[in-house]
Amino acid sequence: MRIAVLETGETVHRYKKSLVVSFAGKRRVLSTAPHNGGYREDLTAAFNNDGTVGAGMACTLKAPTYAEHMAVLAEEIGLDPGTAVGISTAAQMENVSVKTEKWENLAVTAVVTGGIEVNGGRVGDTASWNEVAGQALPAKPGTINMMIFFNSDLAEGTLARALVTCTEAKTAAIQELLAPSRYSMGLATGSGTDGTILVANMESGICLTDAGKHSKLGELIGKAVKAAVKEALNLQSGLCPKRQHQIVKRMDRFGITNDLLWENYSGGKCRAEFEECLEELLCRDMLVTYTSLYAHLLDQLMWGMLSVSEVREGAASLRTLMGMEDGEPDFHMGETPELPAGCAAERSCVLELVRAYGSGLMKLIMKEE
Repeated sequence: MRIAVLETGETVHRYKKSLVVSFAGKRRVLSTAPHNGGYREDLTAAFNNDGTVGAGMACTLKAPTYAEHMAVLAEEIGLDPGTAVGISTAAQMENVSVKTEKWENLAVTAVVTGGIEVNGGRVGDTASWNEVAGQALPAKPGTINMMIFFNSDLAEGTLARALVTCTEAKTAAIQELLAPSRYSMGLATGSGTDGTILVANMESGICLTDAGKHSKLGELIGKAVKAAVKEALNLQSGLCPKRQHQIVKRMDRFGITNDLLWENYSGGKCRAEFEECLEELLCRDMLVTYTSLYAHLLDQLMWGMLSVSEVREGAASLRTLMGMEDGEPDFHMGETPELPAGCAAERSCVLELVRAYGSGLMKLIMKEE
């Protein structure tokens, strides 16, 4: 199925759970791919593959290594494994977003799939595996894969700079959605398995030398990637501003979840009745507003931007504005997420303020009885 036509005349097709682009001429490619990755000038095609087998079924490699697995996939979709570059994901190819930004005769197209519901992470979070030691924990599914196409040529260093710019744009999109890390209390900056393929047109009469934020090319990269990442995340899992307008969505990275609220509930409602009451309360405009400020206070404490005393005082004021009765927190937290790297000294205060918030929220819930 044809998905889009690029400014260079090439077509993005969806075929056998992959998005495939066969190059129409010589292309300069830089990628993070395991097979034929790095900088190349001899490639003929690029693809993004949905590696899922089926609902509830684990992904399995078709070869001894991931790189060899990708070579097998290339051959299965009719490409030459020696000259094709591919990346893989657990996102469905039907949920692709294609965004093009133009200025005069310059065009940048971002072809993006993504899902970070369970694998979102903040750079510097505790690792899940050690490649040298061969020690690994089971990897969670979730990836943002980007194929970025330029109708102009880019110098080798410019292509590398473009990789930096598109990564910044991806992170900006995620942060603007307040997507959480699933490995710490921090905001996500990406997933642990994100992949990127950049393709520049070596046959263009224009060869650009700057892809930073001050350049027009950098601006186009930023706009196309941000828009495509946001749309892809919404298509894949419904991650969007409307869904994030809810207080548990703002606080679940600190351990406040619907399940935990139910564990702390001591009223007479059944779980279904409790959830119905909770759904209305969690979306109240001012509660969402003040909760957002509360979460950001905790962030600034972890970042060293505000002191413990400043954050304690500000948090208490916000709880008062939310109508949360103060007192000795009686909120059971259970297992709590890790703090981001470098924040160990603030752990006790963060946990204290999260418990105080949870306790105050439970009192609001009980008032709804």
